[in-house]
Amino acid sequence: MTVVHLTEHAPAASVPLPDAAGRAIAASRILDTAAPDPYRTGHWTLRAGSKVGAVSLAVPGGDPVTVRITPKVPIGRLFFLIGYSLDPCGWRNGDVEVGDHDELLPALAHAVERQVDRALRQGLLQGYRTVEDSALVVRGRIREAEQIRRRFGAALPVEIAYDEFTTDIAENRILRAAVERLLRLPGVSQDVRRRLLHQRVRLADVSPLVRGQALPTGRATRLNARYQHALHLARVILDGSSPEHTAGELRVEGFLFPMNKLFEDFVTVALREAFRGTDRICRLQDPHHLDEAGEIRMKPDFVLYGSEGVPQAVADAKYKAEKAGGYPDGDLYQMLAYCTALGLREGHLVYAKGHAPHAAHRVRHAGIVIHQHALDLDRGPADLLREIRSLARQMAPGVTV
Repeated sequence: MTVVHLTEHAPAASVPLPDAAGRAIAASRILDTAAPDPYRTGHWTLRAGSKVGAVSLAVPGGDPVTVRITPKVPIGRLFFLIGYSLDPCGWRNGDVEVGDHDELLPALAHAVERQVDRALRQGLLQGYRTVEDSALVVRGRIREAEQIRRRFGAALPVEIAYDEFTTDIAENRILRAAVERLLRLPGVSQDVRRRLLHQRVRLADVSPLVRGQALPTGRATRLNARYQHALHLARVILDGSSPEHTAGELRVEGFLFPMNKLFEDFVTVALREAFRGTDRICRLQDPHHLDEAGEIRMKPDFVLYGSEGVPQAVADAKYKAEKAGGYPDGDLYQMLAYCTALGLREGHLVYAKGHAPHAAHRVRHAGIVIHQHALDLDRGPADLLREIRSLARQMAPGVTV
């Protein structure tokens, strides 16, 4: 098996690869750049974008190839961003054990197994599940419409529905699906794989999820509180960002996590938490229109409204680092459109990193000021949240956050 190690948004690297493996990587479209190296025979130029994780590709007529993309931010910081985005009130840095792993997938597999183990230490959670069945005795209630449709007036068997107290509930099904997903992914260590198999045995009596169907929904309660951290991580595994498909003769299986989406979720959720307890209303991905006819749609990442429902501030998160020439001009044009459509005099762009913490640009003939803020993801969780609160104060002067 050929293994390729890359780092997100790192400069393009020339990697020795068989042509079949290089073509498979290019066809999978998991990298920003995948092309034959014009200067070195038998080498391919590869460059990773903002997706991190690991995928395994079955190369037609050749050995499989695994591509592992390491995030630039420390693994512990990455899990803080994931955890805060999912549960800002109940999850803080240090709640998730990632072991000594410095790659995303092994660390994620380790963390999921540890959280599942903690969730199941007191035994499998039980709850009520509605069961629909045909029986010779009445239990629960009779499904009259089904009885008429299926039995044509016959008295037996009876179509019934009842609530059963069982371990075969949504929470356990999600945990089982996440464990089984990790067991199929490349890059999971043998020790973690052995412990995942143990968790799989503990969940053996739980029904598997049907592939392609939406994940069961649920809400946090006092009864399932011990499951919440495990469920949060399980949903990261199962949220649909993991490629597992066949494109022609190419089979791709693995886990890729979009860092740009993670950064956007963290910034918007943290801003919403900063304004919690105030009279302001926060909406994420709130749809608006640029034109009066309502034909040009736009969805700012974060819009702050006053108590009367009038927009007061807008922000957009960009997982980009400032380059020598500055940030892309296209981001400024996008924010200018947001401010114009929302009737705002200021807009805020939030980047993952920059040379200066803040810059402001006043647009000619418009009177609109566009602010560019930079968050340093290398800083600790407390510092990151402090920067978000500072940004919130700039977006809404006079509001105590």
